[in-house]
Amino acid sequence: MSVKLIQGDIVTANVDAIVNAANPVMLGGGGVDGAIHRAAGPALLQACLAVKAVDGIRCPTGEARITRAGNLPCRHVIHTVGPVYHSDSHPAAGLTSAYLNTLSLAVEFECASIAFPAISCGLYGYPPQEAARIAFHSCLHPHYRHLDIQFYLFDTDVFNAWSQISRQIPEIHHHEAPDDRPWG
Repeated sequence: MSVKLIQGDIVTANVDAIVNAANPVMLGGGGVDGAIHRAAGPALLQACLAVKAVDGIRCPTGEARITRAGNLPCRHVIHTVGPVYHSDSHPAAGLTSAYLNTLSLAVEFECASIAFPAISCGLYGYPPQEAARIAFHSCLHPHYRHLDIQFYLFDTDVFNAWSQISRQIPEIHHHEAPDDRPWG
């Protein structure tokens, strides 16, 4: 398993799929969602509009949807909706589901590499260390071990929290690359 932590902007990731921490309507928003939509251009919005909505919801919490990537340097954007930490009755289950459903789509669409943000750690208020444990343990599932997994963590505090947790998990081969430059 290859896991790399990068303090930087996910829209620059050179991978098969970038993960968008989306909202349920999948039409852009704030944080990483807005940054991905701005960088991808109007083709991403058109791809999202093509996803069937049920009562206005294109992607319920814990699920994932895949679209083309527009102007991004990847083939796919996998949109997933994490839980709102303080209002979800089972936030850990929702976050685990978001990661596992995203990873399953990556495998289904024959991706060899994937870049994640810290799902739910921004506006949705998930504590970064707790979220990191869930993310890493989800990625350790044997079905996903062949994937090259990168976590793009824009915020310094989130990056530091995730880095600390990654060192506590012996199964992870730890690589950090602040500002997308490997060091060591």
